[in-house]
Amino acid sequence: MSSAQSLLESRPISVAHLFLSRVEATPGREAYRYPVPAGDGDSGAEEWRSLTWAQAAERVRAIAAGLLALGVRREERVAISSSTRVEWILADLGVMCAGAAATAVYPSTNADETVYILSDSGSRAIFVEDAAQLAKVVAHADPLPELGHAILFDPGADIPKVEGLEILSLAELEKRGAVYLEEQPDAIEQAVQAIEREHLATLIYTSGTTGRPKGVRLVHDCWSYQGVAQEVSGLLRSDDVQFLWLPLSHVFGKALIAGQIRTGHVMAVDGRVDRIITNLPAVRPTVMASAPRIFEKVYNGIASRARAGGGAKYKIFLWAAKVAREHAKITQQSTAATGRRRVPRPLTVQHAIADRLVYGKIRAAFGGNLRGSVSGSAALAPDIGYFFSGAGVHVFEGYGLTETSAPCTVNPADGYRVGTVGKPLPGTEVRIAQDGEVLVRGPGIMRGYHNLPDKTAEVLESDGWFHTGDIGEVDEDGFLRITDRKKDVFKTSGGKYVAPTEVEGRFKAICPFISNILVIGSGRNYCTALIALDETVIMPWAASHHLGGRSYAEVVSSPQVHELIDGFVQRVNGDLQRWQTIKKFSVLPRDLDVEHGELTPSLKVKRPVVEREYAQAVEAMYEGSREA
Repeated sequence: MSSAQSLLESRPISVAHLFLSRVEATPGREAYRYPVPAGDGDSGAEEWRSLTWAQAAERVRAIAAGLLALGVRREERVAISSSTRVEWILADLGVMCAGAAATAVYPSTNADETVYILSDSGSRAIFVEDAAQLAKVVAHADPLPELGHAILFDPGADIPKVEGLEILSLAELEKRGAVYLEEQPDAIEQAVQAIEREHLATLIYTSGTTGRPKGVRLVHDCWSYQGVAQEVSGLLRSDDVQFLWLPLSHVFGKALIAGQIRTGHVMAVDGRVDRIITNLPAVRPTVMASAPRIFEKVYNGIASRARAGGGAKYKIFLWAAKVAREHAKITQQSTAATGRRRVPRPLTVQHAIADRLVYGKIRAAFGGNLRGSVSGSAALAPDIGYFFSGAGVHVFEGYGLTETSAPCTVNPADGYRVGTVGKPLPGTEVRIAQDGEVLVRGPGIMRGYHNLPDKTAEVLESDGWFHTGDIGEVDEDGFLRITDRKKDVFKTSGGKYVAPTEVEGRFKAICPFISNILVIGSGRNYCTALIALDETVIMPWAASHHLGGRSYAEVVSSPQVHELIDGFVQRVNGDLQRWQTIKKFSVLPRDLDVEHGELTPSLKVKRPVVEREYAQAVEAMYEGSREA
């Protein structure tokens, strides 16, 4: 038996066991960093504070005991509705150390859906970030008879009184827990010892692109497995400093918490997306996880600034980007049959020059200490992946779903391949069904959808194989490549199949102005596209092309912008099969966003929602066409 297999088979029983073992092993080591206002707080400046594992454990025990004092019992649900912050982690660990299960609620979830999740989960209590999150619950308190308590991270000045709902601050809960522990000092140990591997640990509701969200039942063994698998795969190391900004309501962020507890490395936590660029040089992380959209925005920003800097600067950037891609492609073109290729000396020299001129500044923007960044949630355009790889910012794509407790495959740090989502984590199996669908089996697979046995049976076979709904292929070296969503592949009226995400990825790779793109053509005789532009990139371009002073909506509807985007459309069309080409496109008056329900909280496009909202624009692109 290999050492990796031995570690997997001896994994802790629960997240609570995992956490308490970490505290016992390294009580004085730094566990978490979090931002607080500096000085008197009036300047707007911030500084980072730390919690050791022992200090974190003290707060977790108090939270767990406080929940026990409220009457929360084993496997009962306690919801968390907050942005990513250290209190989210402490509350989550407190819930699980009490033997209860956490219901994750995206802070961007509207009141109606929040109430649905709380009702469907039967949550007994809820942690809320602030008054805005509390308002969603208070406004709909009547339909939630099981919800008895709300705990605020930031209580503010006025806490409303609601009949049947006790509202208290996190500090008050911890004080109540301290009193409980004085009376029952072994309460937490007893609660933890009663936890079994198959006890429910987390309910995460899939944001979904259609219909009501489904509650995914993830047991303690799912997270315990994730923690150990991430360690033995080398994804996370004990000497890492990880910067975490991902939503902890999302399975990707939750899985990283399990890995961090297992390895014991430092995690800097701040979910404010507008602070990412500021935080990176301050934290100087060795590892971070992200969604592809962040890398796309960084790339577009770099290209936009180079373009604004004048002809010479932009030519240097284009040359450096070309060198980066060529260098990365050669270094990654190794297979079991051919072995690793050597980079030609002229390209090595060019790469060294480009590193001094361009790449070093890019690495510095990421803090200068990054050994790798894990990208998940959606596909990263290969050209963008090659660019960052060649620039020394190594992006390891992985793959997973809420139903697989996040990563089931990930690229290895040594020998990763852009355009693939890597190899299965130790202990996880992947196979391709006859129709091309990716099937996954392993300890990280959900135990079913909450209250939905029929839906569970549709995707989970009796022998443990989970149907992901994604189409993919595995190469000769075991690397998985996702080619599309099974339900997204469409057939034109001419009988030709089109994988829209493949075409969309090509656009994002070459057009720095595109924020989101939706390729349409199901049952039609040609393909069209709805295109949303990145305001932070298109507006500076507009200012330098005689469109200064106009609003975003005016800019994107201008003939100049249509001509600009059409140039990129024609470039992409030149590399596509005839039936894949985009015959017409419409630039949207604003970007897609979560608030309008067009993107999921993990930034996936809700295709039916967007097509329905812009149905008039879609029909206009097909007006007068003859359907075959």
